[in-house]
Amino acid sequence: MKISLLVLRCKELEASKQFYELLGFNFVKERHGDGPTHYSSQDAGFVFELYPLAKNEALDNCRVGFSLNGIQQVLSHVKTVSQHEFNGRQIYVAQDPDGRKVELSEQ
Repeated sequence: MKISLLVLRCKELEASKQFYELLGFNFVKERHGDGPTHYSSQDAGFVFELYPLAKNEALDNCRVGFSLNGIQQVLSHVKTVSQHEFNGRQIYVAQDPDGRKVELSEQ
């Protein structure tokens, strides 16, 4: 089993797109039927989409993690709120523009 889709609802869609681009995602703008315009990436072997948060929707409190190459370059552009070691790997925790905790580690 593997993850095939991750959708995040974002208050600041453009700011969220810029944050996740720092992690290496490349997004294309999409719109399906009369749905909202959003961003989609398939760079990590799954569909990762950023949707605008609807006015009546509550922001979620999910936590996501990404393992990536060149983490020091990414860390120079994002503020980390904490870090810890897990299974011999250094884990850095940043926050995206919506305040979600995003775990980052070297691939």
